[in-house]
Amino acid sequence: MTTEKIYNFMGLRKIATGLSIVLLLISIGSLAVNGLKFGLDFTGGSLIEVGFEQEPDLNGLRDKLQSAGYDDAIVQTFGSPVDILIRMGVAHDPKLGDQVLATLQSGETQELTLRRNEYVGAQVGEELREQGGLGMLLALFMVMVYVAFRFQLKFSIGAVTALAHDVLIVLGFFSILKLDFDLTVLAALLAVIGYSLNDTIVVADRIRENFRKIRKSDSIEIMNISLSQTLGRTLVTSFTTLLVLMALAVFGGEMIHGFAVALLVGVCVGTYSSIYVAANVLVMLGICKEDLMPPEKPEGDEVDEMP
Repeated sequence: MTTEKIYNFMGLRKIATGLSIVLLLISIGSLAVNGLKFGLDFTGGSLIEVGFEQEPDLNGLRDKLQSAGYDDAIVQTFGSPVDILIRMGVAHDPKLGDQVLATLQSGETQELTLRRNEYVGAQVGEELREQGGLGMLLALFMVMVYVAFRFQLKFSIGAVTALAHDVLIVLGFFSILKLDFDLTVLAALLAVIGYSLNDTIVVADRIRENFRKIRKSDSIEIMNISLSQTLGRTLVTSFTTLLVLMALAVFGGEMIHGFAVALLVGVCVGTYSSIYVAANVLVMLGICKEDLMPPEKPEGDEVDEMP
């Protein structure tokens, strides 16, 4: 028996199950009612670049544009603090750049320069929205096959459940807060899947090892031992990752803000799910030592030694 401190993670499994169900219902409900607020990468729109002589106040620029009726305008720096990029989900108009420039020029003592006014087509359109779901299901199926081959079928069900749990909650977070969902957020969502899967496999590997090594403990106790042994690694990895992501979210600028926020939520939820979703599913499926014991060789299969 291990001499390390053992935490009773599974003692809270019913509370964790209730929490996960509530979060999933809220996320699915928001996605069904509100959907996602797709960015220009999905919908297309107009892109305007304006040059300033001095660094402007971005919040003040947004207020001016909203007052002029451009409610969906996204204002961010581009390359340098005096280069401002404005993205709008509206049909392209050759005069739109001049109109926006006149709006921003009002009340300014410095001279503004219109550097470009162009239409940005949707990089990802209806095809992704129709086939993306099928692609995600295929990816989850392949993960299920891989984990079943490496560990056991019950482990694969737990891993896929945890991945689906993480993806839905991150999507629900963006739906509830009506944050822009663009290609950077999609990339973050895929990174969350990889992060969560890696964490789940580390935990699953320790659970399998302890089921084979510890003979006089029940499934709940072995789960607690395994989760306690991997807790240090999980917390250190998650904490250092979160430090980097918080720095990106605060100082990285608006170009990658959505990416950093999606990963922040995903890493937190993924750390939780590797402990309380994947392992909880294993308990619900009745994982036991017999599931992980190597098959015994039938009598008579042994090769007689040569004299």
